[in-house]
Amino acid sequence: MNPPDGGAADELPGVAPRLRELRRDRGLTLEAAARRADLSPAHLSRLETGRRQPSLPMLLGLARIYGTTVSELLGEMPPERDAIVRGGPFAGAPGGAFGGTPGGAPGGASGGASGSASGSASGGAEVDGWVYQQAGGSGRAMQALRVLVPHGAQGDLVRVHPGEEWLYVLDGRLRVSLGETVHDLDPGDSAHFDSLTPHRIAALDRGGAELLFVHTLLQSPSAELCLGSGTRLR
Repeated sequence: MNPPDGGAADELPGVAPRLRELRRDRGLTLEAAARRADLSPAHLSRLETGRRQPSLPMLLGLARIYGTTVSELLGEMPPERDAIVRGGPFAGAPGGAFGGTPGGAPGGASGGASGSASGSASGGAEVDGWVYQQAGGSGRAMQALRVLVPHGAQGDLVRVHPGEEWLYVLDGRLRVSLGETVHDLDPGDSAHFDSLTPHRIAALDRGGAELLFVHTLLQSPSAELCLGSGTRLR
């Protein structure tokens, strides 16, 4: 099924030649690229010649097919990215310290899922009891986080979403449920899995657990999937 045409032909003057150039660079025929994008070859040809303008869903689909970004398709210059991310103060320390709060919740927060997010005086962001600190550059395909998981927080929340995840336990013990299989991880253990597998993550010890977490949110524009938004997905 072909989506409706975009706007007038002069709205995005630089997109058409870039679409054609990227398709050819990837070694795709017009027919092959159109089939992957769920477009007719005639429609893709009109996009490449500037006679039609792509809608945002079209741009997202073509960017994914060509292995690039919408910003590149639009000719936007990416800002300079700092390759180094400095570590700052963070709630919790080796040995399971979450400020000594009963139940392991940072800053005295309840371990139950509240759907709320707040800044942390210790340099992290608290969402539904978990505390997150960015450990990688923003706006990249892979997102790296340092995460504190208090005991009893979000342990029954099942997550299913596009992407891929890798986690490494720094401190405490972590229970990772993948589908019907349950794994108990100790410090130094890691897990790497497809995020479409229903998964749950919970701290086993009263002192909580600390982990490094890397994820890709394939086909998803929302970083909130990681932090547990109102959709209850991460």
